[in-house]
Amino acid sequence: MSAVIDLHVHVISADVQRYPLAPLSGHQSDWARERPVGVEKMLDAMDEAGVAGSALVQASTSYGHDNSCVADAVAAHPERFTGVFSVDVFQPGAPERIRHWLSRGLSGLRIFIAGHTAAVKDARLDDPRSFPAWESAGDAGIPVCVQLRAAGLPQLVTMLERFPQVRVVLDHMARPAIDDGPPYAAAASLFALARYRNLYLKLTTHNVREARQGRATPESFFSRVVSEFGAERIAWGSNFPASEGSLPGLLTEAHSALAALPNRDRDWIFFRTAQSLYPALAGP
Repeated sequence: MSAVIDLHVHVISADVQRYPLAPLSGHQSDWARERPVGVEKMLDAMDEAGVAGSALVQASTSYGHDNSCVADAVAAHPERFTGVFSVDVFQPGAPERIRHWLSRGLSGLRIFIAGHTAAVKDARLDDPRSFPAWESAGDAGIPVCVQLRAAGLPQLVTMLERFPQVRVVLDHMARPAIDDGPPYAAAASLFALARYRNLYLKLTTHNVREARQGRATPESFFSRVVSEFGAERIAWGSNFPASEGSLPGLLTEAHSALAALPNRDRDWIFFRTAQSLYPALAGP
């Protein structure tokens, strides 16, 4: 198999003077407070795990929409990192902010609707105020990562249909309910999205661990996901350090969960899909 690219890691700096905390909700995530990982420690972890490159995803519940920490990390190590930034897509100035962060060397937009920490109360992905930001992302040719839960998937459909030119990456696959086991009827709303060719799935440690709960098994669930979406539209992300465990350990968990897949599919999930979404990670 090729080298590994990690599409979802977060960096938190110990330098709060240079990078002051400004969490979106006013509350910093527990993981960011308890086990932050700075840029140098991230590089060490990647080297230990054998990860060639990573997409640094803006830690919204630490820095809000100030992407300086990510941008500086990418500028210092462009051969190892690309950056996924966040802006307030509901504000009239969003397209200008998108252009600003693109000029700083970042290459993807993240829209954070729902996670462990609420981003913006009652925010909707399909709010028309966000349309200019989506148009800007489409014009720039950058992917848009979306974090929401299964209940928000109808809103995602609206955006996939309105902006078919925008490649959308669904963070954590929207955390579908899968403990019912095969044929995974509770995850029907996720599988129904496979017809949208501009939708990609980010398969993370959350999904790996949830595939071992209830009646689910990694073999049955991930084979179903690949059969519906195709490995070319699935990319692995560790979610390190938000997910507990070392980066080598998280990669080992993922390799184990996907071991039943053909080598070709795993090659796409661990490497090629990430390259297709973020050419900056393709290396020299």
